[in-house]
Amino acid sequence: VQLQASGGGLVQAGGSLLLSCAASGFTFDDYTIGWFRQAPEKEREFVAAIMWRGGDTYYGDSVKGRFTISRDDAKNMVFLQMNNLKPDDTAVYYCAAENWVTAQAMGALKDMDYWGKGTQVTVSS
Repeated sequence: VQLQASGGGLVQAGGSLLLSCAASGFTFDDYTIGWFRQAPEKEREFVAAIMWRGGDTYYGDSVKGRFTISRDDAKNMVFLQMNNLKPDDTAVYYCAAENWVTAQAMGALKDMDYWGKGTQVTVSS
């Protein structure tokens, strides 16, 4: 099983980034996929999730209206379009997979079936 996040980088405040999460080794379209982030000395924070087969989505309050999650089940990939980035968005971003949960429920979970390695996002002011 592998989840690999990519697309992070350094961007100025107000800019945009597109993160990708590539999955392999499990039945991708049976899983809800989520994005989480963790900044130095802060707890892990839920960002967004999307249910299997392009179903319901759910966002953390701090990113609503700025971030959009989507998935391409044919390619086993999930994307996070991040617009109007702020310095507070600086963190390592991780994707995760959980079987048979709603997108909203995933936001409340601590443990996931699968975690990927993260990608660093740095937003300068």
